[in-house]
Amino acid sequence: MRVANKTIYDAVTYNLGNCTQGLNQANEIVSSGKRINNLSDDPVGLTQALNVKSAISNLEQMQRNISCGNAWLESSESALGHVQDILSETKTLCIQMANATIDSAQRISTAETVQNMFDEIVSLANTNIAGSYIFSGSKTDTTPFSEEGIYNGNSNAFTVKIGKDTTVEVGSDGGALFGDILITMDGLKTSLADNDLEDIQDAMSDLDGHFDDISTRISDVGSKMNRMDIKEKIFEDILFANTERLSKIEDADMSEAIMELKAREFAYQAALSSSAKLMTLTLMDYME
Repeated sequence: MRVANKTIYDAVTYNLGNCTQGLNQANEIVSSGKRINNLSDDPVGLTQALNVKSAISNLEQMQRNISCGNAWLESSESALGHVQDILSETKTLCIQMANATIDSAQRISTAETVQNMFDEIVSLANTNIAGSYIFSGSKTDTTPFSEEGIYNGNSNAFTVKIGKDTTVEVGSDGGALFGDILITMDGLKTSLADNDLEDIQDAMSDLDGHFDDISTRISDVGSKMNRMDIKEKIFEDILFANTERLSKIEDADMSEAIMELKAREFAYQAALSSSAKLMTLTLMDYME
């Protein structure tokens, strides 16, 4: 039975197409280092890879949240430490100014020093990170305190998410934290200016209470930082495990991939050679 030239051509074209497709796939695997580059390569494996990638993306977001939270907590700890130092210095001034041998002129002069300390506490209470205020509650774009010590934030602490259903307060209600301190400092300034020895002595007790409150707050911040560090370590371990899992799902065995590519190249060259020879045959090639 005679085989038509078109039939021969179609068969050659089909075979070359298959060889070319296989060669392209093998080349893509070697070039990308991935065995899954298209849905048709491994539908089940691709679904698994996408799920793992989603998990990795969530973990990386949690890590960014923790990094941001730690930066806030570290700044908070530093600012509170400085406020505590100012309270300690103010207490020392009070002890000196409560001495009966100190005259009114010295107390009036010290009132200016207390005003400077007041201003410094306001400055520390207005600490910000990249434009976000850490002592303004959830109103992080609002300067917490005016120069006069008026609080402009709110009472809702700013939080960051460090787990599916877990958040940590990293910002603070500056009004609750610094409001009474500023009132005490302002009152002390007035007492010094008025040469009121009794009120100066009363301020000393208030300063002790504020100092203890700040110590408790610093301890709380430290506990949160420890918690964040533990979470960060856990996320690092989980991220490493998921990265390894993703690699096993989609990464190619490069030795096998290169061998497969070489085999496909050989098959393609052989198909080209045989096809070229077949397409040039005529009736004279079959005659002796």
